[in-house]
Amino acid sequence: MTSLAESEDGRLLNVNADVAAAELARALEPLKVVYLSEKGGLFDGNGSKISQINLDEEYDDLMSQPWCRYGTRLKIKESKELLDTLPQSSSVTIIHPSDLLKELFTNSGAGTLIRRGDKIQKVSSLAGFQDIDKIKETLLGDYKDPNTKATVDRFIELLAENPFTAYYDDGMSCLAIVLPPSANRPIATLATLNITKSGWLSNVVENVFSAIRKDHPSLYWIVPEADENLTWFFEKSDGSFNSNGSVFFYYGCEFNSNALVSIFQDFVSHGHAGIGNSNIGSQLGRVA
Repeated sequence: MTSLAESEDGRLLNVNADVAAAELARALEPLKVVYLSEKGGLFDGNGSKISQINLDEEYDDLMSQPWCRYGTRLKIKESKELLDTLPQSSSVTIIHPSDLLKELFTNSGAGTLIRRGDKIQKVSSLAGFQDIDKIKETLLGDYKDPNTKATVDRFIELLAENPFTAYYDDGMSCLAIVLPPSANRPIATLATLNITKSGWLSNVVENVFSAIRKDHPSLYWIVPEADENLTWFFEKSDGSFNSNGSVFFYYGCEFNSNALVSIFQDFVSHGHAGIGNSNIGSQLGRVA
């Protein structure tokens, strides 16, 4: 699109390309607005490319950073102003011109993705949940028989007696429960990560996992080998190991570290059930 306009008396006017693109986006309400930049995205204070910005969670913090100045600050501010007027599903992407085809026709994308995102709630007690029945319903997912409901009830009882942190969005399209390090497990455990289809499509899961990483410098979790979103889990981990039909993932520690050895041995011996009663996914799988 050539960013030229014509005045009422016939004169050609040079219009700021970003302003023109923003006004066109407001009229069309597209799923994605793509800006082409020779830099190929936005960069943080260390010179590293920022792959994704979730404005609802990160905007205030980003704008307070000393490195967020000049063009970077302006682009983030303008993107927020634009996305605030578009549907929740819309996003802004800043990429290098050579990455345009990759951005349009692959799932991996390129550059910096800016989304409004979803505000992530965080609670550390059952009393913090506004609707415990909604939590149970989310944990149940597609499992509906009486045995699975009893399993979820036992899991809730476990949470009542042990420390945990739950992360979720207002629509409960993604719910994660993390158990802190303990004497038996010196690394935090992702006990469950329940994600609906809309949670995947809207990238709420990205917000939730980002919140988890901020709170937990190291973490491990176990996923069935047949999980259709296994690639996503590989991307989020520093390493993995397959055994007994399950995949052991971790980040924030070395594979041969003392902290991981005992946990890994449990996994090799017991697979997905290695986390024990705190693994709601394993329990539901056994009773289904």
